Amino acid sequence: MHEPVPFLEELDRATESPMEQRRTRRYNLQFPLSIARFGSESEVLQGVTKNISSRGVLFISETALPLDSRIHYAIHWKTQPEAVNLRCVGKVLRIDKLENPWGEGPPAYQVAATLERYEFLRGDPHHTP
Repeated sequence: MHEPVPFLEELDRATESPMEQRRTRRYNLQFPLSIARFGSESEVLQGVTKNISSRGVLFISETALPLDSRIHYAIHWKTQPEAVNLRCVGKVLRIDKLENPWGEGPPAYQVAATLERYEFLRGDPHHTP
């Protein structure tokens, strides 16, 4: 069972809509993140969030992640006076290949992952997962 992120759950309740079909609301937030698969923590990938909910995240990465793989990821908030990282554990639920909008270079992938466990950490905004 997923443990919801409390501050996002409060926002969910405050902004509920009768038309909302999802169990939790998604927030369009773009933050850098670092991703590592279980068992290969030495290979850290980079990405950017597209939206976040209390139960999951949708992000863009230049690397495809295997469906159903367990991952660690850290979402990096730049705050004053120091950075805050939300370090998470989840599972890849969906992956979609995106066309490169510039027509050159590597493709990008849109990845949907669960948010099963998390902890807030203060410090280096580029802290690995």
